[in-house]
Amino acid sequence: MPMYTVTVATGSQWFAGTDDYIYITLVGTERCSERTLLDKPLYNDFERGAVDSYDVRVGEILGDIVLVKIEKKKYWVQDDWYCRYVTVKTPAGDYVEFPCFRWLVDDKEVVLRDGQGSHLPQDEKTSLVKQHRQKELETRRKTYRWKEWQPGFPMSIDANRHRDLPRDIQFDSEKGVDFVLNYSKLYSHFNILSSSWSDFGDFERIFVRIKNTISEYVMQHWKEDFMFGYQFLNGCNPVLIQKCTKLPDKFPVTHEMVSVSLERDLTLEQEIEAGNMYMVDYKVLDDISANTTDPCTLQYLAAPICLLYKNAQNKILPIAIQLGQIPGDDNPIFLPTDGQYDWMLAKIWVRSADFQYHQTITHLLRTHLMTEVFAIAMYRQLAAVHPVYKLLIPHIRFTIAINTKAREQLICECGIFDKANATGGGGHVQLVQKGVKSLTFRSLCFPDNIKMRGVDKKEDLPTYFYRDDGYLVWEATKSFVSDVVHIYYASDETVQGDEEIQAFVKDVCSFGMQDFDYCEFPKSLKTRAELIEYLTVIVFTASAQHAAVNFGQYDWCSWIPNAPSTMRKPPPNKKGMADVNLIIESLPDRGRSSWHLGAVWALSQYQENELYLGMYPDEHFIEKPVKAAMEKFRKQLAEITSAIKRRNEGKKLPYYNMSPDKIPNSVAV
Repeated sequence: MPMYTVTVATGSQWFAGTDDYIYITLVGTERCSERTLLDKPLYNDFERGAVDSYDVRVGEILGDIVLVKIEKKKYWVQDDWYCRYVTVKTPAGDYVEFPCFRWLVDDKEVVLRDGQGSHLPQDEKTSLVKQHRQKELETRRKTYRWKEWQPGFPMSIDANRHRDLPRDIQFDSEKGVDFVLNYSKLYSHFNILSSSWSDFGDFERIFVRIKNTISEYVMQHWKEDFMFGYQFLNGCNPVLIQKCTKLPDKFPVTHEMVSVSLERDLTLEQEIEAGNMYMVDYKVLDDISANTTDPCTLQYLAAPICLLYKNAQNKILPIAIQLGQIPGDDNPIFLPTDGQYDWMLAKIWVRSADFQYHQTITHLLRTHLMTEVFAIAMYRQLAAVHPVYKLLIPHIRFTIAINTKAREQLICECGIFDKANATGGGGHVQLVQKGVKSLTFRSLCFPDNIKMRGVDKKEDLPTYFYRDDGYLVWEATKSFVSDVVHIYYASDETVQGDEEIQAFVKDVCSFGMQDFDYCEFPKSLKTRAELIEYLTVIVFTASAQHAAVNFGQYDWCSWIPNAPSTMRKPPPNKKGMADVNLIIESLPDRGRSSWHLGAVWALSQYQENELYLGMYPDEHFIEKPVKAAMEKFRKQLAEITSAIKRRNEGKKLPYYNMSPDKIPNSVAV
């Protein structure tokens, strides 16, 4: 009797093994095998990390093996099982590999396609595999459903809790990402009982417990104008600074106001024409409701405008700050020539506004929520055998899970966000709703975003490392994506004829982004170039962009006066009011400072067993040309890492947030 040898690999995650019964059915082009129990006498099958082999005897040759059906049936106590792959050795000695990389739960069965090639839908040759592909997607669309968490938000997964998610996209362990548990531990670590501060030294006493080199440097220099300006280039929110080509009417700065700050014997207008002026405008914060969840502590927000000057040493310095959007006698323009504390307080208000914008729009909306949209659409519209599914799956790992956990504990009503942030209690929802209106597809394209802000020329801003490193990672990522696309798409017509890709892109726009008129996401792709750019946006957003705005949070935000999560006094409406006591009373109290410190510490931590950009241990692709493209990608990333390391040598403020060795593959924290 012909014999097929079946090899099954179990995952190495905790609790990946099973004691349940595992059955297999081999489906060939000519006939199917009997349903066969995979079991070896007196042997503990399917242990965590195991690779087990079994013989399957058949009456006749099955033909080419195209599908494998695996079933899990309860033995005693139901347990989940993670299958990495199945390999079938035919009687002729050929090997056929069936990638799985998924969990089997609750007497579940899965049908696997052979991994000898990644298949576009138009290339399927038999009705059997076409039906399998269609059934797979129909099942996924029932499992991965869209839901609007808040009006005006990008759509998210239809699940209220992490435990409600499909097993394949849950965290291996919830413990490491339990925000309440982790923050409470850190909160108790500080053992802070009093509600108010005495002076800046009090901040230092809680800060020094877990300080690092950059955060300590920030603590020492946060009052200095160069440090304030530098953060717009290389802090954790380096996405707002833009070239000032004309001062808006709402910001009536005059030459007389700022002449003492100018170094080139030029007027303000001439400095603007020379390209030496930049601006940051927090208009999106205007009219956002401040946190009122604690009736005992009033909290305040502002929507500042800040004028920045590139001096003769190429440093970016603030030279004028207006704390509201409407000019007037009760909304003065603060200047470096004002009193020490007036200027310090004005800068603190800008830093607080920057923190709100960063957390809610730059970080939450433009990386977390957007990656979730791409992830859900991918699961709904791309079969597991599709090459784009295989390309994207490492870059959406755990994203839906971390976002669900955030909606469950962090940004929900009475969540941790409400405890510390001025935009808690609903302001963060309003801010996302307003932020979505400027979230166009082109704004997610890194080179376009840089150019739109007028900060693309290196000679203008020679120390804008976020831009320089971002360009390198973008181009390397785009080159890799291009290599993969050209392997599977012979022409633009191939892209146009791929019904799954077209459905994926349409799902993102029409459902994920709810067809918002202002989002300008494409509903179809006509060329390979468009597909390459689209996929590069997804991979870059989930990896490099998220890393750039996430993992520096403790560096830049742990010294609380440099990034106050809330303000307890209203912004000053005239000059001469500020003194050190007003500043201390304006900054967050001890309790909120502790929640804030716990948050930025936890969010800056890498996951255990993190997978960094270019690391693909799950071999969804087994084709040699793709593996060669991956190796080329890794070499490019290694060269970028080395170049960044050389540039950082000897710097007191090294910039490494876009270094590939510190860029996780996906949004997972």
